[in-house]
Amino acid sequence: MALQIKKTLGPLAFLAIAAFPAFANDPLASDTPSRADTSTIIVGSADFPESQLLATIYAKALSAKGIQTETRLSIGSREVYMPALLDGSIDLLPEYAGATLSYLDKQATAHSPADVATALKAALPEGISMLTPSGAQNSDILAVTKATADKYNLKTIEDLKAHAPELVLGGPPEWKTRKEGVVGLRDVYGLEFHSFKTLDVAGPLTLAALVNGQVQAADMTSTDPAMTANSLVALEDTKNLFPAQNIVPIIATPKVSDDVQKTLDAVSTALTTDDLIKMNGKLAAQEGYDAVASDWLAEKGLN
Repeated sequence: MALQIKKTLGPLAFLAIAAFPAFANDPLASDTPSRADTSTIIVGSADFPESQLLATIYAKALSAKGIQTETRLSIGSREVYMPALLDGSIDLLPEYAGATLSYLDKQATAHSPADVATALKAALPEGISMLTPSGAQNSDILAVTKATADKYNLKTIEDLKAHAPELVLGGPPEWKTRKEGVVGLRDVYGLEFHSFKTLDVAGPLTLAALVNGQVQAADMTSTDPAMTANSLVALEDTKNLFPAQNIVPIIATPKVSDDVQKTLDAVSTALTTDDLIKMNGKLAAQEGYDAVASDWLAEKGLN
């Protein structure tokens, strides 16, 4: 889980030129000679399934309101798709508020959803707007098994304080020195674990270690379907140690009309973290983006 720039666009102009090699499967390639004369909203995405799904939801929701859309999915990393948004190759994409803020402002310190949203709005380059963030997040979480939560009556990270000396914490190598890891759990929450076990980044090693009892608490991500499939519990981060990662539409300002704003606001209002967990599970079961997006929009009455 998983964004920053200054309002001066000089370095981004260079990135936009350097980052787009002309190869056959380039999602930014287009037969359209110019974007200046079209009202079509081109929806882009990063190169991972959840982002592609969210972009598909945005495009289908807008199309249902008679707004012409086109999708260019799996563009790549922020270093590629943010310049694409700035140079007009795409107009709209789903983003993660905290990560976007970090990309745009390396010195950002905001962590709570409200503070991140305020800081992100101020950090966006001229000509780019942020619409209403969703309550849904894909963020780092501290997870325990249901058995561990029940044994120690755990609901929040703070509830671990009396028990941490008995428990093993698991996470990626960088967690040893990150504030959003061992350092923050100690300094913000006062947690001193028995030991730390190096695992992967919220992946199969972490999941296996939690389920098998090699670790009792570990770094996971909030929209991973493995959370529900394995009855894992996300402990509430009451002190906002992990920066908020609310899903938010980022759009070229000239493309923001009343209909576009109302449509995407309705998507943001309806979308929940549980929805993302369920939809990611469907994607993992090989259901296609179009089908999963259409089913969700129909369920929410947005189609």
